Amino acid sequence: MEGFAVRGGERIQGEMTIGAAKNAVLPIMAASVLADSPSLIAGCPRIADVESMRGILGCLGCPSEWNESGLTVSGDHLARGEMPEQLSKRVRSSIFLLGPILGRLRRAEVVYPGGCEIGLRPIDLHLSGLRRMGVVIEEREGVLRCDGGNMHAADVHLDYPSVGATENVMMAAVLTPGRTTISNAAREPEIGDLQSYINAMGGHVRGAGSPLIEIEGVRRLHGASYTPMFDRIAAGTYLCAAAITGGEILLSGVQPCHMTAVMEKLREMGCAVTEEENRLSLRAPRRLKAFDTLQTQPHPGFPTDMQSPMLALASVAEGCGVVVENVFENRFALAGELSRMGANIRVSGRAAVIQGVDGLHGARVQARDLRGGAALVLAGLAARGETLISGVELIDRGYERMEDALCALGAHVRRVPRIE
Repeated sequence: MEGFAVRGGERIQGEMTIGAAKNAVLPIMAASVLADSPSLIAGCPRIADVESMRGILGCLGCPSEWNESGLTVSGDHLARGEMPEQLSKRVRSSIFLLGPILGRLRRAEVVYPGGCEIGLRPIDLHLSGLRRMGVVIEEREGVLRCDGGNMHAADVHLDYPSVGATENVMMAAVLTPGRTTISNAAREPEIGDLQSYINAMGGHVRGAGSPLIEIEGVRRLHGASYTPMFDRIAAGTYLCAAAITGGEILLSGVQPCHMTAVMEKLREMGCAVTEEENRLSLRAPRRLKAFDTLQTQPHPGFPTDMQSPMLALASVAEGCGVVVENVFENRFALAGELSRMGANIRVSGRAAVIQGVDGLHGARVQARDLRGGAALVLAGLAARGETLISGVELIDRGYERMEDALCALGAHVRRVPRIE
């Protein structure tokens, strides 16, 4: 099992350009099967989740190919609606294919998706939305068989603004005649990006970014060349890398308006954060101050994917802070690993109380999920001595060669072949 060896004590300093977002690219890859000609996803990141999605698409008859510009997906070759079990269990984003497969073939067969173990993350909202559109769904031994022979436009209300359910209903409705509406839709910027991609293919979607999305069904979609939005979670992670080391960083290729909640918390911790049109800079104090309370919420609230990096920052901040996780019920596995490094964290249900310590020390720790793994790397940057992190295949799911990016900013991070 590969790992990271992180030697702490160096300040993060420098500039970097943030690439395309994992959470935007994966649904865009799924939406590509709606088109009757190939699409180019420009600047697509070479991360493990993208490779897993490529594998699933290939099994469905949709080959993809890397080139100098990005990733070309031939969704027009979609030949089957049965998703491969093992690959689908590897990546939760496989569920994004349910809507577009139904849109194209009017039938689909899927297994419950996999991904990080950060909570139940049920897909009930996906299924109830599709049922509102006339899809008949049967479950047998963990396999969902979906019959969309009588699919129709509908008014779909989501009991919770689920990102995945919003995107799945959007994609199922694009090739369904009539007007479909989604009320209480998720408002994350990646949904606006999916809308832009679908419209670039000839779709008629509007309202993304608001609680009400309208989709006018069209007869066909064509392929398109599209550049997905920047990765706001990766951007936040690298801002936190500078913050936890008392460093300074300049990010380009970003849209600061999508990072307001994260920037405000970093300012509360004493960081000077400056916004420009497509750039964002941070200068950290010698020691961070504890935030009072951080609560995760659906967008535009504080993103749950940034909770773990902020937990790492709070562990070395001066004072006591509280983190309340309102999105996933099992996202504090990181706390036990940080405690191995000397952190003082008490967890009770969905809340964690963090009393900042003067410093962390290196230890052997294990990444339990994608964002928690990234947070352990941040803690290692600030710790005395060397931190050995196993389970980096989880980090590779969402960060493209994280060790190289950090080393370019002055860190000492090595990928090592095996950590017992």
